[in-house]
Amino acid sequence: MFALVDCNNFYASCERVFNPNLQEKPVAILSNNDGCVISMSDEAKKIGLPFGAPIFKWEQFCKQNNITVLSSNYPLYGDMSARVMNILRDFSPDIEVYSIDESFLEFKGFEHCNFEEYAIKMRSRILKWTGIPTCVGIAPTKALSKVANKIARSNLKQSKGICVIDTDENRIKALKWTKIGKVWGIGSRLKKRLQAKGIETAYDFTQLPSDWVLKNFSIVEWRLQKDLQGISKIPLEDAVTSKKMIATTRSFENTYSDIDNIKERIATFAASCAKKLREQKSNCHVITVFLRSNRFDKNQAYLKVDRTVILSYPTDSTLVIAKAAIEAVKTIFKKGIKYKKAGVIISGLVPNDNFQLNLFSSENPKHKPLMSAIDHLNKKYKADKIKLGNQDLKRTWKMKQERLSPKFTTNINEVLVVK
Repeated sequence: MFALVDCNNFYASCERVFNPNLQEKPVAILSNNDGCVISMSDEAKKIGLPFGAPIFKWEQFCKQNNITVLSSNYPLYGDMSARVMNILRDFSPDIEVYSIDESFLEFKGFEHCNFEEYAIKMRSRILKWTGIPTCVGIAPTKALSKVANKIARSNLKQSKGICVIDTDENRIKALKWTKIGKVWGIGSRLKKRLQAKGIETAYDFTQLPSDWVLKNFSIVEWRLQKDLQGISKIPLEDAVTSKKMIATTRSFENTYSDIDNIKERIATFAASCAKKLREQKSNCHVITVFLRSNRFDKNQAYLKVDRTVILSYPTDSTLVIAKAAIEAVKTIFKKGIKYKKAGVIISGLVPNDNFQLNLFSSENPKHKPLMSAIDHLNKKYKADKIKLGNQDLKRTWKMKQERLSPKFTTNINEVLVVK
């Protein structure tokens, strides 16, 4: 049996733990630089605030409906997530942390367990120890546990946050209730293709011939179908897999129209990508740089440009990646444009200990020990103290966070004081 444990409205719930005045009141959490709504409480959903709403357009709506709007407090959310996941490890050693607010658990050797009581125990402990409400879906496979979790979440009063699919009758009933577009792993394109075949529910999908699914789609969809049929084909992921692409993209706090500021930001983003690349022990072949103007500025046409550079040899050197990124941005920068966003994306990733060498060009052998030394010192002092010469040494990336709550659990100067 598998369980999917999902934290309810996680970002809003984290804020409520340390500010009980927000309980049962509408709360909305904003994205980086206080751009748009990325999370909200059930109360805010009922009022009609949409996900992705640009806050500058919905500011008045939020004020009229007494919606508390907060900046994303990622250090707090990350710490609270770690606490929840550590509690879950007490219930099963086989756990896959799927995202910041949800995890899969596999129950091996639990043949005689009362899973409903076990789920109640999980929810109660997490709520008592962290203050975070959760929903638990338990079923014979991962895909079915996702379905069970959605059912538990859809009607909290009736389900009490728990749904267990432990019989074939319950499985069929749950699949008939689940629309095909709500099935884990089925995106909008696949949804349209299936609906064209008359598939409207998850149950309809399980009734398709397996050979036809494998022939017309892929092994991924075939495994999903088997999982929904109650035959486990999607195992827990034991380890974090390496990313196939790494990106650092940011909206600027202000617009920039001079190339010097743009180059400094691109160098910083490139350094961030290179650091992530080394952390996963990979090298890259391809670097893409993009610039965007402010699409909400009615005084100028919206401009989006990008440039891709293919390196002659794979590298994880900040020096090489930053130099290539800056050269690329020089070719796409236009005078007179006020740029609001930029980014660096590195792809074509290969393991750093197994890649094709180039006969005519190669990386400076001094770069490897230099990067290692820089990473060691930055890790030791817990900050990027060592930077490239074309980065602003006094400047750190600071998001626009005008509605930020205190870092209650990660900054000793901001912990709650009880008098």
